[in-house]
Amino acid sequence: MRRASTCLAVVGLAVLALTSVASATPVVTLKAKAVAIPGFPHTGNFLGAGAAAEATFHISGTEYAGFPPPLIGVNFFLPTGSKIHTAGFKTCPTPTLEAKEPAKCPPKSKAGPTGHAEGVVRFGKGEPTKEQVTIESFYIAGGLGFYTEGHSPVQLEFFSKGKYTGLGGGGGFGPQLITEIPLVETVPGAPDASVEFINVKVGSAFKSKGKPVYYGMTPKKCKGAWKGKAELLFAGLGGLSPQTVSVPYSLPCPKH
Repeated sequence: MRRASTCLAVVGLAVLALTSVASATPVVTLKAKAVAIPGFPHTGNFLGAGAAAEATFHISGTEYAGFPPPLIGVNFFLPTGSKIHTAGFKTCPTPTLEAKEPAKCPPKSKAGPTGHAEGVVRFGKGEPTKEQVTIESFYIAGGLGFYTEGHSPVQLEFFSKGKYTGLGGGGGFGPQLITEIPLVETVPGAPDASVEFINVKVGSAFKSKGKPVYYGMTPKKCKGAWKGKAELLFAGLGGLSPQTVSVPYSLPCPKH
């Protein structure tokens, strides 16, 4: 009887341990900035000014074979009062990016400088390897497109499509960009790639009749701070359930 009780206790501990692993959540940190647009003075971290947005994510976790689960989406919420102005900006057709031909996009459809990311790829049951990739951002109809490319240790090329919702704001935030990220398999049967770091900067401007036209503008008012958030969606693979991690960001009010 005592032996049976001991066995039940061991089984119970094992179940609790498995539950703990299954419910583990990746840890995400986010640093967001309103930055200047090159060639356009008085842009960046000012009230009601044209600005580009820079976001830097750090992701850590061990849930998926020792690393964070694959990232399958990023929802980015701008602060209340932020404006997105798409009229007049050249766009790249999404079929061009889906066909992995970013060089054929109109030059003026570039949404910002080349960003970068770092992740982990694996070859079958071999050791995981770090992969550095570049991220090119483009204006597309209804949103932004991100073309990711890596060359070592494996060749990676994929397109992530982002669309805007709530351009007028709502729910305590401004416009929202919903971006879907495809799963990235290195070789058949191997775990999909994990992402640990992302840095992107988007936003530009052009002149029309001598006046600047900005793609993005900061809020005209600020009380305490501009507040936004991002939601990172992780795939339910390897026995894990799909998870969404919400991470807030706060930008101190700029000086007048």
